[in-house]
This record gives sequence, C-alpha cells and structure tokens, in this order.
Amino acid sequence: MRSNMNTVSLNNKENKKSLKRKKIIESAFQLFSRKSYHEVMMEDVAKLSSIAKGTVYTYFNSKEELYFSIMKLRMEKLIASLKENIKNEINSVNSLHSFIIHLYMFMIKYQNFFLMYRKESLKAEHELCSELIAMGKDYRNVLREIIKSGKEERLFRNINEDFAVELILGSIYGAVHRGIENNFSEGEQAVEREKIFDFVLNGLSANSSKNIRQLKGKTIVVTRSADQIQESANRLLRLGADVISIPVLDIVPPESWKQFDEVVQSVEKIDYLIFTSVNTVKMFLKRLEELSINFNFKNSAVVAIGNKTAEVCRKNNIPVNIIPKNFSSQGVINEFSSFELSGKVIFIPRSAIGREELPEGLKSMGAVVKTAPVYNVGIPSNEILLPYIEKLNGSKPELFIFTSPSTFENFLSILNITDPKKYFEDFNVAAIGPTTKEAIEKREVKVDIMPEEYSMDGLEEAVIKFFSV
Repeated sequence: MRSNMNTVSLNNKENKKSLKRKKIIESAFQLFSRKSYHEVMMEDVAKLSSIAKGTVYTYFNSKEELYFSIMKLRMEKLIASLKENIKNEINSVNSLHSFIIHLYMFMIKYQNFFLMYRKESLKAEHELCSELIAMGKDYRNVLREIIKSGKEERLFRNINEDFAVELILGSIYGAVHRGIENNFSEGEQAVEREKIFDFVLNGLSANSSKNIRQLKGKTIVVTRSADQIQESANRLLRLGADVISIPVLDIVPPESWKQFDEVVQSVEKIDYLIFTSVNTVKMFLKRLEELSINFNFKNSAVVAIGNKTAEVCRKNNIPVNIIPKNFSSQGVINEFSSFELSGKVIFIPRSAIGREELPEGLKSMGAVVKTAPVYNVGIPSNEILLPYIEKLNGSKPELFIFTSPSTFENFLSILNITDPKKYFEDFNVAAIGPTTKEAIEKREVKVDIMPEEYSMDGLEEAVIKFFSV
C-alpha cells in the first residue's frame, strides 16, 4: 500500500515539474517572439510565468540554453510532422501541396515560434546552435527533394533547387505574417494556403500553357499498367486534378515465345515492323536480348503507333519511319492504303489478346502478315491493389479514364462489378480511342469523352474541354 502511495506521489511530482517546465517555455516563447534575444532577461521569464527566478534556473542553466531548447523543441516537431505528412504522397505535386499546407498551418498555430525563428539569425556560439542550423537545413532539404523529384518526373521545370526553396519558403513566411497581422479566421487561412500553393505550382510547373490548374477540384480515376500509371497521372496532376491511379494491368511475358522466335529467326526479310504500344517495344527488345539476336532495324521500315511509342523506339536507337496520323488500327490501315503491299512481309509483335482488325486489314491489301504475342496482360496482386481500392472507395470521382479494353475489363474484375451499367451511371467515363469505347459500350456503359487524337495528349485536351463547358 505504501509503495503504491509513493508511486502516486512521484508521479504527481513529475507532473508538476512537467507543467512548470511547459509554463516556462510558453512564457519564454512569448517574450522572445516580441523582443530580440538580448532584450529578454531570465527575470522577465520568471515574472511572466509566475515562477521564482531560482526555480527557473533549476530547469535551464542560462537564457541561452532556454532559448535554444525551446527552438529545438519546435524544430523537431516541425520536421517530424512535415516528413510524416508527405511520406505517403504518390507524386511531387501532392508532396509539394502537403509541405506548403502543413508548414503554413504549423507556423500559424505556433506563432510565437514563427516570430522567434524569423527574428533571430542563430549565430550564437552554443552547442545547440549548430543543431538548430542543421535542422533548418534538414527541413529545407525536404522541400529540395520534392523539387528535385518533380523535375525528374517532368512535373516541374528545370529550376535551380536552392533558388526555388528560398523563394517558396519566402512566399510561405510572407503569407504567415499576413495571416498573423490580419488575424485570419480558419476559413481565410484555408483559402490563403491554397492560393500560396497555386502561386508556387504555377511558378514551378513544366506546363506553362494556359491549361495549368484547369482541372483543380476534379477527382479523376486513371487505369493503366503499373509502369505507365504514374506518367499518365502526372499529366492530370499538372492540371490540378486529384488523381486516383489504379494499376489494373500487370504486363508479363507470353505463355510461349515460339511464334516470336520463329519469325525473328527464320524470316529472311521483314519489310515493315509495326509497334502498337510502348510495351511491345520493351518486350520485343527484351526477347531479342535473351536470344542474343542483333536485329538490324535499318532493314525494315518501322511503324510506331503513337508518339509515346515512337519516343521509346528512338530512346532505344530504333529508327522510326512512319507514325500514323490516327493512332488506331484503322489509322494504320489508312496510312498503308497508298503503299504497294503485295508480297510484303509485315511483322506485328503484340499483346496475347491483340485484336485481328489490323492484321486482317493489311492481309486484304496483299501483305504477308506475321503476328506474335510478346506480352500477356494479367491483374496485379491484391496486396498491390488494396491501397488504391481503399482510396477509390473513400472518394467521389468525377471521371474514370480507360486506355484499353483490358483496363476496363480488369477494373470490373478487380472490383467484382457485375452490373457495369449501374456502377457507372453516376460517373463520367473517358475512352482513349474507338476500340476502347466499343468495348465499354458493349457493357452498356455510356462513354462521355473520346479524343480526336487517340493518345494521352489528346485525352488530356478532351478532358479539359469537357470540364470547361
């Protein structure tokens, strides 16, 4: 019994000490925020906290130690909270938004700390001073890394990172001063911090066109393969949309390479080589490497369907001879309509579930068409999909984007949607091209958006146009 009483007594004593320390710190915050470091005396701290001067010295040996201790306390909390807020963001635009919003809110909440931090230059010779300077660099580095990543993702323009950090922090600090001086309400603060973000993003954005932020406030679901999803999402993020990226496709090798191997090893000459997607280029090259075949692309006319496919070809030193104006099977057929194809060998490496429209159309023009699967389309594991599905279920999207029949069908399968018509009746739906549109409409789902140019660039413009009406 006595032991329990002693424990309670010790706990009460510790609580009292903790409360006194907190009272000293809060009093010191008020004084240091209003006056310079040299104007504040320990007597002033003792008087404001209603604690004897001698007692104050039992907690802090000097004014210098008190000052640096309270600054370190807040800096540690700031850095930890900034890192915590951005750690789960999926791209640099979201990370930048979290950084700006949280820093603004933190400085507004801890106004005395903010005023202290802006007032002093931290040049005192104290062991904690170097720690504070290092911590200041630490939280600047958080922002610097966001900017660096944004440049790598092509979301931000090529700007000096240190220069950008100082400009951004200066903008935030200026806005915080404004909020304090004008005693902004919570509502006014919310508007203000979003204005800062828009201002900063406009300055950083790699997209300098008038379209910047035109999709602000719109929640858009994008479905693609895991290796394509982020780039597609970034396009819409630059426009201000809140993007839910769902990797509904898992690109894997075909069940058998037999057809492909026979074509590249036995056909004497391939007159035309048609790449229908980025994935066909990547898997084509991967298999050639496995076979140790040095394919001479100069002996074939290479056709790339879509600018992105052409870009990947060129990055891999594959010369592109033809990019059809219309990025579809019919567009390729139309492109070849003026060619003499009789007896010409055309090779189309493609998906294992590729449609027959293109091969049959070229055969009807007299070509000898060879096709071979170079990849198959599966569904990512539940473990990978779970966080994306949880985000989708907790949101209210305005638009679903599907970039192939497979993305649509896999999406239905992943969410166990048995009645697509009912599921999508309250949502807008976009299809990247007529093939995808046809697959969606077969399930009695209305397609609201289809671009004139069947590409992500064209789709981006179509989405902007749709929401601007």
